[in-house]
Order: sequence, then structure tokens, then C-alpha cells
Amino acid sequence: MTLSAVIRRIIEHPIIWLAAGAIAIGGAYALITSPSPVIGPFGTVVLPLLGSLIGLLLYRLVMHAMAGRPTPELTRRRSLFETLYGIEVGLVFVALTVATISLLGGYTFEWASGDILSVITTVVAVNVGAAVIEELIFRGLALQALEKLGGSWVALAATSLLFGLLHLANPGATVWSACAITLEAGVLLGSAFLWRRSLWFAIGLHFAWNTTEGLLGIPVSGHAYSGLFTVTAHGSPLLTGGAFGLEASIVPVAVSVLLSIPMLVLAHRRGNLVPLSHAARRTTAHAVAGS
Repeated sequence: MTLSAVIRRIIEHPIIWLAAGAIAIGGAYALITSPSPVIGPFGTVVLPLLGSLIGLLLYRLVMHAMAGRPTPELTRRRSLFETLYGIEVGLVFVALTVATISLLGGYTFEWASGDILSVITTVVAVNVGAAVIEELIFRGLALQALEKLGGSWVALAATSLLFGLLHLANPGATVWSACAITLEAGVLLGSAFLWRRSLWFAIGLHFAWNTTEGLLGIPVSGHAYSGLFTVTAHGSPLLTGGAFGLEASIVPVAVSVLLSIPMLVLAHRRGNLVPLSHAARRTTAHAVAGS
């Protein structure tokens, strides 16, 4: 085997392109969106959008140059439909959870005074960035890389757990909030991707979830927003999520499980789930082909 062939085999290994892609996309986004006194408040809106565009370009580059595969999960042909469909599902998810908590006496809302346009543009831009970058890394890179090694179920479990654990770094996070995010966000967003095999769908769902929370004035995974409303939580943090926000409530955990199950059933019917045995055969065949 030539040196170039050995290097090619190393570069094409799922763990290598996963790590390289995550570092490149996450690092570039952090660099682009870092606070700058030169750009000022204008950058709060523009930089997350710019960072998202750079992240999408880097994702395609890594997948083509390192993984050696096309990116049908980011096809432009159905991008608008899939994004809007994801936004619709995300709105339904948040509406069900917030309405349930409110009916149980957990939330009350009051209109907040302030610059409406500024609030909306800031919350939207910030959450576009968060949705795009997190979905590229977790569902685009991590889930698909681990799927090649261990199949869809292993990849879903591993990425969901990792997603929850990384949120332990958020303000006010607890072991319970990490477990809740593992089940509600990790499993739901992973199931959404496996069902549609579209990052646009997962991005739309993620974006609608976070943006709606932010506009309602509910903390998003521990991060407080100046929304259109001021929310007051009443009663047990298990119902309301407390200072951490909606994600630490038991209600979205239950709703997300109810949504994830039919998504996974549909993914199975579509043949979108890669079994462990098939993933192992593909990995072995790739190794043999490169030897």
C-alpha cells in the first residue's frame, strides 16, 4: 500500500472526518461570532448568519474532501420545504409543551415593553446560528459518522447522550436537565433526521423550538432572553423547568418521546435505519478495499 493510500484511508475514517469537521465548523463559528467592539450591536444579527453560512460551506467541504461522499442531507431541491416542515413541527412541539405547563398553572405571561423589531431580529439571528451549527455537528457529522461504525440505534443513543452532557456547561444546568435534554432534544432531533434524512428539517425544528422559547421570554437551556413577554414560573421546577427553562421540565420530555416514536417508526418503514450488522459489514468492506 502506498503512502498516499494510507493517508487516504486515515482521512476517510468516520472518526477523523467527524473530529476535523466539528473543530472546523465549531471553531470558525466561535471566531466569527466572538464579540467585537468594532462591529458593535449590528454584529449580533449579522455575525450568526455569516457564521451559519460558513458552517454550511465547511460541512460540504469536509464531506466531499474527507468523507468522500455527496451531501444529499443538504440538497437544495427540497431545502425550503424541509425547513418549513421542520419549523412547523417545532412550533407544534413548543405550543403543546407551553400550553400544557400554562394550563397546569406553571407559566403566566405579561407583555414586555421594548423595541419589538430589535428583540425579534436578535432572537431569530442568534437561534439561526445555534440551530445550523449544532445540527451540522451533531446530526450531520456525529450521527452519520457513528452510524457508519455502529448503525443508527447506536448513533442515536450516543449523539443524544453527548448532546445532553455538553449542556451541563450551560448556566443553571443539573444532572436532571442534562438527562432531560438527552431525551427531548437529542432523541427528538436525531429521530427527526433519521426520519427525513434532511438536515434542513432538523435545523427548522431546532430553530423554531429555540426561537419560540426566546420570543416568549422563556430561558433556552439556561440562557435568558429579552423576549416579547416576561414569563413568571409557578410551582415545581419539575413542571416549569425553573431558571433553566423549558428544557428542564418533565412536560417536553413526555411530548418529545410521543413525537420521536412515530418518527422512528416511519424511518424504519422508509429503510432509513442502518442496522448494526450492516454498518459493521460496510466498515469491514471499506477496510479491505483500502488494503
